[in-house]
Amino acid sequence: MKMKGMMFNIVAICKSLLPLKYDRRKFIFSLSILITATLLACSRDQATPPSVDTQPTETQTDSRPIQVKQEKKPEIKIKDKVSIDAPIINQLPELPRGCEVTSLAMLLEHAGIKTDKMKLAKELKKDPARRVIKNGKVHFGNPHNGFVGDMYSFSKPGLGVYHEPIQELGEKYMPGKIVNLSGKTFQDLKITLSEGKPVWVIINAEYRELPDSYFQTWETASGPIKITMEEHSVLVTGYDDQHVYFNDPLTGKKNKKAPIGDFEKSWVQMGSQALTYNAE
Repeated sequence: MKMKGMMFNIVAICKSLLPLKYDRRKFIFSLSILITATLLACSRDQATPPSVDTQPTETQTDSRPIQVKQEKKPEIKIKDKVSIDAPIINQLPELPRGCEVTSLAMLLEHAGIKTDKMKLAKELKKDPARRVIKNGKVHFGNPHNGFVGDMYSFSKPGLGVYHEPIQELGEKYMPGKIVNLSGKTFQDLKITLSEGKPVWVIINAEYRELPDSYFQTWETASGPIKITMEEHSVLVTGYDDQHVYFNDPLTGKKNKKAPIGDFEKSWVQMGSQALTYNAE
């Protein structure tokens, strides 16, 4: 309504000012078209929102997202060779079958925990099953559940123990710090060794992959299990490109060596069982 009123006033003014001899109708028609176009353009300009300056200003600094720097843990490089000085403890003569607890004693002592192999042998969880032969099959204990048989003498039936009861025992001395590496790769063991920590493992006494003739199947309360009487445990202390080095509780030899390829196959054949500790 305002625009129509404005146009009427302008036309009226023009009529009064123009001479009579001038063709008023043509002039007014042209002028009306010009005024209308001008007014429409002005209305569009008023309807268009002002442009927004997208460039950041000094007053916008408080609203900028804060970038938090995340600290990355340093990657442990696998060294070409490692040699760890860990204490050597002999399982003999007191523990003919006590290689597992003796190797645990060496691991704990390297971590600064004073203990004794005989104390560990007493505290270790036992599988109470007795050795019985039924229908030509051996029925005995399961080393995953506890130590099987007699640890103190070869004159009585026995075998040994696997990593689960050893880890449980180690946790009593280092709560929350015993690290289970079982099921990992041999490269993972190298990473731990490169950090300066020895590794408790289950292998066999010949440090090589054994033929099937060395194994037998026992019936246990938790199901059948394949075992070998050559089962053994040592504390791995290092490696190079040719050998693995370990403290052997059976011979009492420190940093004993075996070919690295054979040793790895022996470890994998026995279930890739390994434990270490976290000092943090």
